[in-house]
Amino acid sequence: MPILLELFLTFAKMGAVTFGGGYAMLPILQREVVEKRHWATNDELTDYYAVGQCTPGIIAVNTATFIGTKLAGTVGGVIATLGVVFPSIVIITIIAMFLTNFADLPVVKNAFAGIRVCVCVLIFNAVFKLLKGAVIDHLTKILFVAVVIISTVTDLSPAILVVLAGLIGLWAKKKGGELQ
Repeated sequence: MPILLELFLTFAKMGAVTFGGGYAMLPILQREVVEKRHWATNDELTDYYAVGQCTPGIIAVNTATFIGTKLAGTVGGVIATLGVVFPSIVIITIIAMFLTNFADLPVVKNAFAGIRVCVCVLIFNAVFKLLKGAVIDHLTKILFVAVVIISTVTDLSPAILVVLAGLIGLWAKKKGGELQ
């Protein structure tokens, strides 16, 4: 299968089955992009997510763009991006036409409550997998705990936390720290 078609179909499949945004897409990205197709490593996927968090736009779209660009240049980035958003556009249009009539029904409310719980578990599992590869030494353990505390008790932008963590990583490397 030509790479552009494979990019579109792979990201369209992910876009069609992912509820809950970019974070909910992480376990599917890990399986499809890292484990199944070997288009990226876990470290690269983590980096794409980190940069995607700092840049304007939706994390899933940014990540699809990065992976598509890596594999097939600018055209690949555009095709992967179109693939990930196309199902959402179709699904949202259909839901918008009908949901306003059914949003207050208990069955719809209960279905969405169940979906939210499932999405939380999927995100937790993906974060746990990434955590194993990201927290690799004493410095990254300290950095992890600090970011968890700061993000929990303050309203500091995640983008600022990512930039600060990156600067600390650069500083540690310059000083001969434990980072890779």
